[in-house]
Amino acid sequence: MAATGDSSGSSVRKRHVEGRNPEPEREESGEKHGDEPGEEPEKDRRPQSLHPGTFWLTRVVLLRSVAFIYLVAFSVAFNQNKQLIGERGLMPCRSYLSSVKKYVGGKIGMAAFAYTPSLLWLLDWSEMDANLDALAVAGMALSAVVLVTGTANMVIMASLWVLYHSLVSVGQLWYSFGWESQLLETGFLSIFLCPLWTLSQVPPRCPPSLISIWTFRWLIVRIMLGAGLIKIRGDKCWRDLTCMDYHYETQPVPNPISYYMHFSPWWFHRFETISNHLIELVFPFFTFLGRRMCTVNGVVQVLFQAVLITSGNLSFLNWLTIVPSLACFDDAALGFLFSSKSGAKKAVLEIQKEEAAGRTPKPSKGMFIRRVVNVSLAVLIGYLSVPVVMNLFSSKQVMNTSFDPLRIVNTYGAFGSITKERTEVIFQGTLSGDPQDPEALWEEYQFLCKPGDVQRRPCFISPYHYRLDWLMWFAAFQTYEQSEWVIHIAGRLLSNDSSVLSLIDYNPFQGRETPRWVRGEHFTYRFTPPGSSSAAEGKWWLRKRIGAYFPAVDLEGLRGYFQSRSWPHPHLKPGSRT
Repeated sequence: MAATGDSSGSSVRKRHVEGRNPEPEREESGEKHGDEPGEEPEKDRRPQSLHPGTFWLTRVVLLRSVAFIYLVAFSVAFNQNKQLIGERGLMPCRSYLSSVKKYVGGKIGMAAFAYTPSLLWLLDWSEMDANLDALAVAGMALSAVVLVTGTANMVIMASLWVLYHSLVSVGQLWYSFGWESQLLETGFLSIFLCPLWTLSQVPPRCPPSLISIWTFRWLIVRIMLGAGLIKIRGDKCWRDLTCMDYHYETQPVPNPISYYMHFSPWWFHRFETISNHLIELVFPFFTFLGRRMCTVNGVVQVLFQAVLITSGNLSFLNWLTIVPSLACFDDAALGFLFSSKSGAKKAVLEIQKEEAAGRTPKPSKGMFIRRVVNVSLAVLIGYLSVPVVMNLFSSKQVMNTSFDPLRIVNTYGAFGSITKERTEVIFQGTLSGDPQDPEALWEEYQFLCKPGDVQRRPCFISPYHYRLDWLMWFAAFQTYEQSEWVIHIAGRLLSNDSSVLSLIDYNPFQGRETPRWVRGEHFTYRFTPPGSSSAAEGKWWLRKRIGAYFPAVDLEGLRGYFQSRSWPHPHLKPGSRT
């Protein structure tokens, strides 16, 4: 019966073709009317679209993004490490390493490496400035290669991680910010995105592991939940929706847009606070609700960080937080970033075509080993996440803390409390012999970016980072006894020390004799209201003196203070001691 029906249908189709129109027969043969014999059908010439569910291009974007952050971080290190932790730095890392060596028994062994993981243990300590520069330059070179080419292997990414870990581990107070640990965790996860040796954007036998992609997603979930929960549990203003009334004015280093954002209507600040809670506490769970919802979370997180970048100078923190958010997008979502002529995009299309046809690479020993490595990574991240998750649920939640010495999985959080009033420490020097003389002329030093001169416009520096400016923000709501390095700076200013002055924007005694006395004055700062007479005079800030932050000091008076802390006295030549 079936055979008869088939024959009948074939006969009808044949008569139709013979009597009327031959084109259908040509269509059945794979040709379209008007095409020349052998010409590629029009539908096959249309641009092919990427299928969802693969992450080849995602890997390229992730690696380039991580490399960009590494490049910025190593650039900051190259420009500032010598002044901060170098041989004549404010906190020399050689002294720190010596104290660690003494603490672990006087030997440079596994105990020393476990306490302070750093390549500096293996280098000549008599050339510490050169060592610090070498680590930074090597990091800059490797990260630039990855950024430009979009290719990397495990060796390169592991090298970048070790190099930056070597600096963070000896950076002491200057590297105490949460984004240092976040970069180390992000960098560690990036190692497992790559093939072991191959340098190819799309190595066909080494697809991005779903486990690796999910480690990035898990990171952005923890970052956001940590930040959101610390706010809800912390400052009351996050609960009564008033924190944004203060944030733009009192954040560590405002930029010009911060000024205008501060004077937004009250209802806009309430909207900002509610949006912040939703983005940090609700949207992260979208990650686990399928491809579309995960993509929505990725878009929201990227836009959120872009707003934060625009409205403040929060170092490379927000740029870095964008990186794990990119793992929420697959090749189909990120294809627009690559031109149709891109070799990477063409390679991915070809791979997807082969997979659709059922032609996949034959499993090899290397691919099996890589699966074992990926599973081991999942087990490691899961194990190290246990105390981090417990911390998230704890009523005594702590932020920006590491529970393992390698900082592989960390706790995060930001602005758990908001300062309601901005205070600044202003360094002043005088040539007068008597600091108590009412006629003494006190001249002010200006830092690179933090508020000082009320008429100086706030700066744009993100993603770059002025470490001293940030620490001065913390020092302003502590005492100088809690921040002794402030007195160390004062001593260096008394001798016009070039290393410390390179971290300062303006030295009033440049080309003149050195100041006789230096003091620290404490001021409150607030933005000038738009349209006010002060704003018309070109003032960005209004300030009011609180009192002395630290009393006037001179070099001779600081001799004993420096000696008791084993700091080199500014009077002496490098390498000498009091």
